[in-house]
Amino acid sequence: MKAFIASSSFACSLILISRFQMIPFVLFLVIYTVTVLGNTILVLIIRVSSRLHTPMYFFLMNLSLLDLFTVPKMLVNFLSEDKSISYMGCIVQMYFLLYLGASECFLLAAMVYDRYVAICNPLRYRLIMNRTVCLSLAVLSWFSGNVVSLVQTVWVFTLPFCGSNKINYFFCDIPPLIKLSCMDTSQYEIQLFTAAILVIFTPFTLILVSYIFIISTIFKMASAEGRHKAFSTCSSHLIVVTLYYGCSSLIYLRPNSINLPDSNKVLSLIYTSVTPTLNPFIYSLRNKEVKEAVDTHTSLSFLELVHIK
Repeated sequence: MKAFIASSSFACSLILISRFQMIPFVLFLVIYTVTVLGNTILVLIIRVSSRLHTPMYFFLMNLSLLDLFTVPKMLVNFLSEDKSISYMGCIVQMYFLLYLGASECFLLAAMVYDRYVAICNPLRYRLIMNRTVCLSLAVLSWFSGNVVSLVQTVWVFTLPFCGSNKINYFFCDIPPLIKLSCMDTSQYEIQLFTAAILVIFTPFTLILVSYIFIISTIFKMASAEGRHKAFSTCSSHLIVVTLYYGCSSLIYLRPNSINLPDSNKVLSLIYTSVTPTLNPFIYSLRNKEVKEAVDTHTSLSFLELVHIK
């Protein structure tokens, strides 16, 4: 798929050029539907089940809320003859994609801090991870994502766009838009790499260090059952971290990634579409408490329905 973009001195629009594509439309419609349903159900289960009112599930609910805000513009482009997006629409789209992506990076770091305290300092867990701390970490994650996205979006759209305005990408993102600039962008690419280190590598380093302490503590546990329970509470988070940070790092931290649009498109689809779809299944299918909560409320709903009839 290709696109056209122009700054305000040109036609103020971005046009996605592709032929009628029913198979990709159906595929991404299914992905989008499953993403919305899966994350909505997970949020509702956490809200209505009192046994899930703990810091770990509070952060998981925030993660699901982030994954719910998927922009389905790509679905329209697969079928519509008019594949354009306005210049302002491109700005808004990129802002929200960066906002949600950066917020998830910080939120995954907050989630591992919760697991670190629970496993490495269990006696003080309730004292440390109180309501105020949990709310502060969640708000800080969302706020930091907003700041990062705002700065990066303003920075990219101050570049002068001219010359060839074809972009080989699915949506408005930093790497393909930088290539449209008619000036030397080497300094901007260095700035992008530096920003990516701060947003991606720094939280990932905190996660890595936390898991070193967590795994060290788990191996010191005398009970095999305790070790298994501790590993099970971290395994879901590890899978999500691997998928999300792996794809985003290859896009924004890989040398010369701006000149590798084809591989970037595949990776961007994974971390913007596939990962949000898999998250509720990863956390529910591998989590005994969530499965028990789902079974309990499903049974109660069925009994209430029978009683009403």
